[in-house]
Amino acid sequence: MTDVEWARIRRDLRFGQVFEGTVVKVPRPGAIGIFVDIGLSVGGFVDVMLLPDDGKDWPAEGTVADFEIWWADSRPQIRLKPFDSRYLRTDFTDFVERFRPSWPADIGQPLGDPRPVTPDELRALLSSDGPAASSSATGEVTDVPGGT
Repeated sequence: MTDVEWARIRRDLRFGQVFEGTVVKVPRPGAIGIFVDIGLSVGGFVDVMLLPDDGKDWPAEGTVADFEIWWADSRPQIRLKPFDSRYLRTDFTDFVERFRPSWPADIGQPLGDPRPVTPDELRALLSSDGPAASSSATGEVTDVPGGT
């Protein structure tokens, strides 16, 4: 996928937008995350950080469920979060407050143009306390080079 195609797809997407998707791959339950087909030419992914601690509680391959757009960066991949609370980490509300306090305000906003993570954002993402609330990169701990 070209950068132009990715930018075109992103223009029509909003944070919190819900898609019905099919879980197509669960490479290492409890360790990485899940890949989801949401019917676009770009892949969907749910990070391990958003899923229950026990991989047995994750949706299995072939599961059809609703997923929300949670994040997107310069990679041609849409980061999703499960819409169904059964597939979310049990402390999701606390997680949002700590790592992505802007989430409620982000819902309905356009994804915007992809851009690389700045060095300051990368440092914040790698810190043990998570990103600062004022960081524009709040939320995706794995949105770092080499992340899942």
